[in-house]
Amino acid sequence: MVPLSVLDLVPIGSGSTATVALQHSTALIRRVEELGFRRYWVAEHHGMPGIASSSPAVLIAHLAGVTSLIRVGSGGVMLPNHQPLVIAEQFGTLDALHPGRIDLGIGRAPGTDQRTARALRRGAEQVGADDFPEQLTELAAYFRGEGPVVAVPAHGQEPAMWLLGSSGYSAQLAGLLGLPFAFAHHFSAENTLPALALYRESFRPSSILSEPYSMIAASVLAADTDAQAQRLALPSALQFLRLRLGRPGLVPTVEEASAYPYTAEERAFVDDRMAGQIIGSPDTVREGVHGLVERTGVDELMVLTSTHDGADRLRSYELLAEAVAPARV
Repeated sequence: MVPLSVLDLVPIGSGSTATVALQHSTALIRRVEELGFRRYWVAEHHGMPGIASSSPAVLIAHLAGVTSLIRVGSGGVMLPNHQPLVIAEQFGTLDALHPGRIDLGIGRAPGTDQRTARALRRGAEQVGADDFPEQLTELAAYFRGEGPVVAVPAHGQEPAMWLLGSSGYSAQLAGLLGLPFAFAHHFSAENTLPALALYRESFRPSSILSEPYSMIAASVLAADTDAQAQRLALPSALQFLRLRLGRPGLVPTVEEASAYPYTAEERAFVDDRMAGQIIGSPDTVREGVHGLVERTGVDELMVLTSTHDGADRLRSYELLAEAVAPARV
């Protein structure tokens, strides 16, 4: 089995708070480190009441500080939202604090609405992904000491840089630059195989990698039985439905999700979303994970699990580890 990693959006449950969600994430990273997971990434999202991961650098500093072995990073920093100098300073500082343990995963989408994106980069003439290659080049230059200004303490630090994507654009760019590539299979499954093929075809050896290295993020939820896992997965599916309907909110409870008055179209949307995830007992999850890794040929699997209750999320990762025995660092 390939190594397993964690993608955390720090979900906030109905009736709970960001403080509690962050406490659950702290407990989770400590446990998955014990279980041998390779890395733990936090995503950058803004303006979403049910997601407490709007400040990856701050959260990474905390999570790395309560662990000692697991790699901690961004999944990812949405570069169009920030000036490259700021990201270089933040991740240079993180790498100086935790040498050899920091990953800088970079995405080219804003990860939010345009109004919020403009607020994040107040004064920027244009908010978008068109200047992503230029931003990426500038960011990398700061770590080499070749930027337009000196970035302290970025110069001389070496956080591991990854490109993230959900289509072919970043896949091809990652290949051409010789960078490791992480694909968002959890919300763009139809593009997974084409993007991975493009990454491998485009790959050029670099000082970072001599051959392609790919990872995909997949939604997985394990429980003692298939039926229990399906129940625990329903709240996250309803939260995503509400997001698509323009009503983002907290992760509902199982009872709230079960009692929701779904229309036929909404029920079909939820069923389709859950069908694209790996949900079930340890045996079901083992079969699903092995099949996904075999089909994609990835070098590593990053797992996203979202539940209302933090204890259910932690237990899911424990069952996953037991089921597929992740390779240790």
